[in-house]
Amino acid sequence: MKKNKSKPRAKAKSASSGKRPTGNTDAALRQHVVDLLKGGSAHVHFTDALDDFPPNKRGTFAQGLQHTGWQLLEHSRIAQWDILEFSRNPKHLSPGFPEGYWPKTPNPPGEAEWENSVKAFQRDLHEMVELVKNPRTDLFAKIPHGDGQTILRQALVLADHNSYHLGQLVDLRRALGAWPAE
Repeated sequence: MKKNKSKPRAKAKSASSGKRPTGNTDAALRQHVVDLLKGGSAHVHFTDALDDFPPNKRGTFAQGLQHTGWQLLEHSRIAQWDILEFSRNPKHLSPGFPEGYWPKTPNPPGEAEWENSVKAFQRDLHEMVELVKNPRTDLFAKIPHGDGQTILRQALVLADHNSYHLGQLVDLRRALGAWPAE
């Protein structure tokens, strides 16, 4: 066996080294997280999956899919609100899991409830984006009332969760024949 005569690589600095991004690195990290939260780089925006969702199909199940559009929207809104409030409010109490994270019915009670849910989703997403963008927010500090979570972790969990359910919404709309022609 031949010996590798290349120079040894420098060890990468670990996140636990106590070093925090500074200056341009901090701004770049914040912008990357904001872009991830907003979506659109690797897939459509969350609101794209909600725009023009036919009212008569919002409570409809598609064959092979587990949830309706209303259930996916409302679940995403509730989970996002919970993640945001946990991130900024030490007195926040999360809903019971899993029952508190899902609507009771497959259909929205009415047009107003659908619209209110969409607006609340957008508002809370904007609030999380603002929290991440704020240079006074230490993205790496442990949340005092948590058990090791950081704002960075919460923002990444939120982006991941929203992305997962966005895919479900798009699949549902396609299965229902309600996705715009591509």
